[in-house]
Amino acid sequence: MSKGTVVLAYSGGLDTSCILVWLKEQGYDVIAFLANIGQEEDFEAARIKAEKLGAKKFVEDFIWPSVQANAVYEDRYLLGTAIARPCIARSQVKIARRENAQFVSHGATGKGNDQIRFELTCYALYPEVKIIAPWRIPEFYNRFLGRIDLIDYAQKHDIPVPVTKKAPWSMDANLMHISYESGILENPKTHAPADLYLMTKNPEDSPNTPDVLEMEFTNGVPVKVTNVKEGKSKDSPLDIFSYLNEIGGKHGVGRIDIVENRFIGMKSRGIYETPGGTILLKAHLDIETFTMDKEVRRIKQGLGIKFSELIYNGFWYSPECDFVRHCINKSQENVQGKVQLSVFKGQVYILGRESPKSLYNEELVSMDVQGDYDPCDATGFIRINAVRLREHHRLQGVSTIKK
Repeated sequence: MSKGTVVLAYSGGLDTSCILVWLKEQGYDVIAFLANIGQEEDFEAARIKAEKLGAKKFVEDFIWPSVQANAVYEDRYLLGTAIARPCIARSQVKIARRENAQFVSHGATGKGNDQIRFELTCYALYPEVKIIAPWRIPEFYNRFLGRIDLIDYAQKHDIPVPVTKKAPWSMDANLMHISYESGILENPKTHAPADLYLMTKNPEDSPNTPDVLEMEFTNGVPVKVTNVKEGKSKDSPLDIFSYLNEIGGKHGVGRIDIVENRFIGMKSRGIYETPGGTILLKAHLDIETFTMDKEVRRIKQGLGIKFSELIYNGFWYSPECDFVRHCINKSQENVQGKVQLSVFKGQVYILGRESPKSLYNEELVSMDVQGDYDPCDATGFIRINAVRLREHHRLQGVSTIKK
């Protein structure tokens, strides 16, 4: 007798492939849900249209808000895995409701962030759902002590998996990035194998001539990208991001190797490739600074950090994240214009920018034109700002001055 229906977030990787069989062994009816968020998969031709729609929604609903926010966790990680989880779980919940499934399941480990991201989304969108997390069930984790045990289990049950005992690291791929963790990478001193990277070329082997792009923004999101030399343009969200991945990958842009702080309280080592996202971050930062008031941008920077933490920690469907997204979206109303940039040997170089909403006044800032600015005003400005400094050092700072 069936214990019930489970909708499993199935990636085709080692963990979820084995979990699918294990759930069946436990007596559950399993619906394997494979989300399309732009990863390279061999899907059936009949599904192409629907899956393009899925990747398109991923770009519009999740990647673009991250671009608007300049979302970077701990100054380096562009959140490629983290931003995909609420997108996947949202569709997983939709299927569970449609199929009257009382359970959902995932392959996230009991030490990581993904279990939190999946489950907070599921509980937010399907409050009465029950979650089966095998890596937190003693019968499972005592049977499978690690990835090597899973590989043995897969071989015993003829389960095809994309890893071997020589390369047992965990990979997560979507349109935005590929991440690599575990295996030999758990030693933070160990260098990544040269053949690890799948999305980007080694910068040393990349072309010896740059690609020059012009990127046009409206409301803080790209609406068109043009290869200046080739005259090639892309103007749909999915095509823009896919093209930036292609160019960035060709030039080895977007590789990082970091140790980060997981929400659950431990540090972990991860290697990430985010070629298109890295190009977009550089371009958006430039047009935003060009068009946004200084003090508004200062506030927005803080909101961007908060937004990044909310994404990383799994709180996309929280009232605070909704509020922060609304504020960031408001800040982007005048972020429009074009940025010219060069992509070359692992780097993105900004070349120039233009915008009808620019706050740059060429005459005002010019060293060759006086304009209506009186340099004498700077004397009073400096003296007023010096009052606090002079008083501090006059009354408290004498002993700290080295003679």
